[in-house]
Amino acid sequence: MVIRPVQESDRASWERLREALWPEPARPHAGEIDRFLAGKAREPLGVLMAFDDQRNAIGVIELSIRPYAEGCTTDRVAFIEGWYVDPAARRAGVGAALVASAEAWARSQGCTELGSDAEVDNLSSAAAHLALGFVEAGVVRCFKKSL
Repeated sequence: MVIRPVQESDRASWERLREALWPEPARPHAGEIDRFLAGKAREPLGVLMAFDDQRNAIGVIELSIRPYAEGCTTDRVAFIEGWYVDPAARRAGVGAALVASAEAWARSQGCTELGSDAEVDNLSSAAAHLALGFVEAGVVRCFKKSL
């Protein structure tokens, strides 16, 4: 397995992984990817991809830096905005390797904390986070109201 920063040639694979993670049809994956690859995206700041021995993309982690993250004490927190591993590649260390690479990226950005989140009902994501040393900092319920 190889983990490295996303490249222009990874565009289609990155889009496939994003669509698996965020399948909402209204999410403009292609536009967000284009902005990132053109250096015009505000977020994510970093994207790392995992590849198997045949050079197939099997996982991705998208990173940002936030001024605040639940349970963190610093005002510059590296944050996992999205983290996905193909189902066939799960439980083989791919997710752990992506998080370890994200930690290295965070340190290179001067961060001392790494935050993340998951939907309340996403128990497999919660279990993966806990298995990799994250501690649950709280559960937040978000609301919105159209005006």
